[in-house]
Amino acid sequence: MPIVLDGTGLTIEKLVRVGREGEAVELAPAALQGIQTCRALLERKIAAGETMYGVNTGIGELANVRLDDSQTREFQKYLIYNHAAGIGKPAPVERVRAAMVGRINVQAKGYSGCRPEIPLTYIALLNAGITPVVCEKGSVGACGDLAPMSQIALSLMGEGECFFDGNRIPTREAMDSAGIPVPGLEARDGLSAINGSNLLTAISALQLYDAERWIQQAEIAAAMSLESLLANMKPYTGRLHELRGFRGAITSAANLSQVLSGSDLVTGKMEVKVQDAYSMRSTPQVIGALRDHLAFARKQVEIELNGVGDNPIFLPDEDRVLTGANFQGTPVSMPMDMVGAGIAMVSVLSERRLNRLLNPALSVGLPAFLTKGAGMFSGMMLSQYTADMLIVEQRTLSAPACVQSIPAAADQEDFVSMGMNTALKNSQILENAWGVLGIELMAAAQALDFREHRFGDGVRAAHTAIREHVEFLDVDRPLYSDHNTMAGVVQRCEVLKAVEAVTGPLSSSWE
Repeated sequence: MPIVLDGTGLTIEKLVRVGREGEAVELAPAALQGIQTCRALLERKIAAGETMYGVNTGIGELANVRLDDSQTREFQKYLIYNHAAGIGKPAPVERVRAAMVGRINVQAKGYSGCRPEIPLTYIALLNAGITPVVCEKGSVGACGDLAPMSQIALSLMGEGECFFDGNRIPTREAMDSAGIPVPGLEARDGLSAINGSNLLTAISALQLYDAERWIQQAEIAAAMSLESLLANMKPYTGRLHELRGFRGAITSAANLSQVLSGSDLVTGKMEVKVQDAYSMRSTPQVIGALRDHLAFARKQVEIELNGVGDNPIFLPDEDRVLTGANFQGTPVSMPMDMVGAGIAMVSVLSERRLNRLLNPALSVGLPAFLTKGAGMFSGMMLSQYTADMLIVEQRTLSAPACVQSIPAAADQEDFVSMGMNTALKNSQILENAWGVLGIELMAAAQALDFREHRFGDGVRAAHTAIREHVEFLDVDRPLYSDHNTMAGVVQRCEVLKAVEAVTGPLSSSWE
C-alpha cells in the first residue's frame, strides 16, 4: 500500500519501507492544495516586485545581489549546477530514495513556494525506481545538504545520472523510458529542492532503524555470554532497575531475563558467584543508556522528517515571507554523534565479555580460547584481535563532528553542522558493530557447547540460529569466513528473528 505524504505522518519505519523496500508513495490531496496556494502567494509577490532571498536575489554572501526578471528563472538552473559539487562514490540507493521522500514531505507542508510539479516529479521517479546518482561527500549540513540534494535536483531538468533497472544511465534516458515529463525549473523551484538537511536525516533514520535492532541482538549476545559464564542473575531483576528509574535499563534487563527464561541459572540450580565483573552485571545499565539515547535521537529525526526544513519559508495565511536557518542540521547531527559513540561503547562491552569467554582465568572452567586442544590449537584467540581492531576504529570515529565547523561562503555561512560527516562515520561504526557482535555470538555459541546445564529458551534458539551458519570449532580453521558470515547474520537480524520466534517480541524503549 502506498505511503501517503502529507507533511505530518512520516516515520522512520515508513521511510525504510520506501527507501529500502521500494514501496510506492503518493501526495495527499490536501498537501497538493497547500502547495498550490503557497505557489500563488509567491507568484503574486514576484509580480509585485518584492525582493525575496533565493528567488530574485543571489544566495549566501551574494544575497544582496538583486536579479532582474530575465535572470530570475535562469538563476535556478545555475544554482543547481554550481551546488552539484560533491565528490566520492555514489551514495547507496536506499539513502537517496529516503532523502527524496524527506524532501517531498517538507514541500508537502505547503510553505516552500515551489510548483507542484517539483514534488510530483520526485514521486514519479521514486515509483518508477529511478534514483539519481549522488556523491556521498560534499555536504557541510547547513544551508541543507546542498551538494547531494543538487545532484538529485538535476533530474528536475532531465540532467545528471541515475540508477534504473540495475544500470547507471543518463537521467533523461530513464525519464523518457518511464514516461516522466521533465518539469524544468522556474523561480524558487531549485532552491526549494535543496535547502534542507534531507540526506543526512535520511541516513540517520536508516541507521536508527538498524541500531535499534542491533541493540536487541546485543542483549541476546549478552544473555548467551552470561549463560556461558555462569552469571549471577540478580543484577537483571526488574525491580532493581525500576528503583533507579531509567527506562532503557528497565527494558534491557527485561529482555535479558526474557532470553534467559528457563535457564538453570534463573531457577537457582547452579552455584554462581556472589557478584560478577562489571562487563557482566552492568550490561543493562550500559545498553540501557544507549537505548535511552536512541529514543531521543528517534524523536529528533522524526521531528525533522515532518518539519519545515527550508529557507525562505512562505506563509500564505499571513501573507509574508520568513528567512532563517531551518536548514541547519545540528538538531539531528548532535544526537547522532552520541548514537555513534553509544554503539562503540556497547561494542566495547561486548568485547570485554568476549575476553572473559576466552581467558581461562576468567571463564569459570571453559577451556583456554574455547578450544579443546589449547597449545596445538589457538581456538578463537585471533577473533579477539579482530574485534579489538574494529573497536579502535569505532573509537577513532566517535569524535563528534558537530563541533568541527569550518566557515565557508566568505563567512556568511560561518557555522555549519558537519552532519554529513556524522552520518558517514556512523555508517562505519555500525558496520563494525555488526562484526564485533557477530564475533561475541560466535564465541558464546562455542562456549555453550562446553556447558551441560539447561539454557534459557532464547539462548537455545540463538545457539541453533548461529549453528546454521557457523560450525563448532573443533580444530583450528581459517576464521575470516566465519567472522564475515556472522557480521551478515547480525546485519540481517537472523538471531533476533530466531529468538523472537521462541520467546515472543523483545521489548523496545523507543515505541
